Amino acid sequence: MSNRHLSRSIALQSLYEWDFLNSMVFNKNADELSAGKKRTELNRIVEFNVEKLKPGEENEDFTFELVDGICENLKEIDEIIKKAAPEWPLGQIAIVDRNVLRIGIYELIFGSQEKVPPKVAINESIELAKAFGGESSGKFVNGVLGTLYRRTNKDK
Repeated sequence: MSNRHLSRSIALQSLYEWDFLNSMVFNKNADELSAGKKRTELNRIVEFNVEKLKPGEENEDFTFELVDGICENLKEIDEIIKKAAPEWPLGQIAIVDRNVLRIGIYELIFGSQEKVPPKVAINESIELAKAFGGESSGKFVNGVLGTLYRRTNKDK
């Protein structure tokens, strides 16, 4: 497993835990999740997971870059998911799939395409979905991110 893939896995696991605790246990929505206290909570989760899995200093930075970028753009990312998968209300998308999509959309739309080309971002998201999601997670993520990629690159 490459170090960047491990970093994405740690980011996914951390986002999953944070999302689960806040949406299921504490019944908080995305607007409330990006607030300061919740963000501090997420940083603690990421720090714990990074320490436990030790991806390496450069890739620790990548893990935090992903998580911070997703937090900063969470409302926009979730709106993109709603538009890209209108038949799936955000709350009905499996937590793993929702957070894989958040990672993929962050890398496709908000991240540096020089560091991570769009097709790599999509492929990595599909692999995360296959590894951590359900039987059809990979296809679902591929469909949503592929559609989004085609829409955003139509003019290029």
